[in-house]
Amino acid sequence: MGGLSPREQTIALFAGVGVILVVASLVGWALKTFAAHGQPHGVIDNLNARVKAWWVMVAVIGLAFLFGRAGVTLLFLLVSFAALREFLSITYTRGGDHRALAACFFIVLPAQYLLVYVGWYGLYSIFIPVYVFLFLPILTAAAGDTTRFQERAAKMQWGLMVCVFCISHVPALLTLEVPGYEGRGLLLIAYLVLVVQSSDVLQYVWGKLAGRRPVAPQVSPSKTWEGLVGGVACATALGGALYWLTPFTPWEAAAMALVVNLMGFFGGLVMSAIKRDRGVKDWGSLIEGHGGMLDRLDSVAFAAPVFFHLTRYGWA
Repeated sequence: MGGLSPREQTIALFAGVGVILVVASLVGWALKTFAAHGQPHGVIDNLNARVKAWWVMVAVIGLAFLFGRAGVTLLFLLVSFAALREFLSITYTRGGDHRALAACFFIVLPAQYLLVYVGWYGLYSIFIPVYVFLFLPILTAAAGDTTRFQERAAKMQWGLMVCVFCISHVPALLTLEVPGYEGRGLLLIAYLVLVVQSSDVLQYVWGKLAGRRPVAPQVSPSKTWEGLVGGVACATALGGALYWLTPFTPWEAAAMALVVNLMGFFGGLVMSAIKRDRGVKDWGSLIEGHGGMLDRLDSVAFAAPVFFHLTRYGWA
C-alpha cells in the first residue's frame, strides 16, 4: 500500500478496523444467542461490552483524526485529564495538597500538551520530569502540612508522569520529521495504538484459552505466561504486517511491535500492582467493559515514550 496517499492509507486502516469490529459484533451476537441462549454469561457479556466500547473508541479516534494535529492533541489532553483524575482519586491526599492538585490539572497538564502541540521537544521532554518534579512539592511544603509528606508528593508526581507525561508522547509522534514519511504522523499513532491494544486483547484471549501459569500471581493472577507469549507473538506478527503504516521495514516493524508490546504488558503489570496496593479492581467505570481510562491506557502509557524515542533517534 505504499502507493496510497496518507489520507487513503488512513481510510483503508479504519475500514479494516471497521470490518474486524463488524465480525466481532456478529460473533458476540451469535455467542449470546446460541451459546448463552440470551441468558447472562460472564465471559460472553464481557466480550460484547468490550466490542461495544471499541466501537465508541474507534469513532472518537476517527473524529479526532479528522481535525488533524489539533484534534488529536485535544483528545489526548482530555484522556490525560480523565486518567489523572482516576489516579489521584484513589491516592491519599490532604488539605495541604489542594494547591498542588489544582496546579496538576489546570497548569501542568495543559502546559505539557501546549508544548507538545507547538513541537517544543527540548522543553516538553523535561518539563514534568525536571521542573514540575522540583516545584510541585514546594507548593505542598508551603502549605505546612508534613503528614506523610513524601508519600503524598511522590504519588502526585507519579500520577503526572504516567497519566500526562507518558501519554502525551502519543500526540508528540506528530512532531517527528521522518525523511520520506512527511504528513503520515497520524498513521504512526494509529500503528502504536492498534498494535498495543491488539496485544492486550490477544493476551486476554490466549489467557482464557490456554492460560495456566500466572506471571505474577500476587499482582495480577489473570496475567499468564501462555497469554503473554501467545498474545505478544500474535500482536508482533500483526505489527510486522502493518509495516506499510510506518517508515519501518517489515522486520523493523515487527521488532518495534515486540518492544512496545512487552512495555505494554509490564505497564499493565505495574498499574495492577498499584490497584492491588490501593484495594481496587478497576481504576474507574468510565468505559463499559474496560473499567476506567487507565485500565485501557496503562499499556499505551508505558509503550508510548519508548516508541517515540526509538522512532525519533532511529528514523527521524
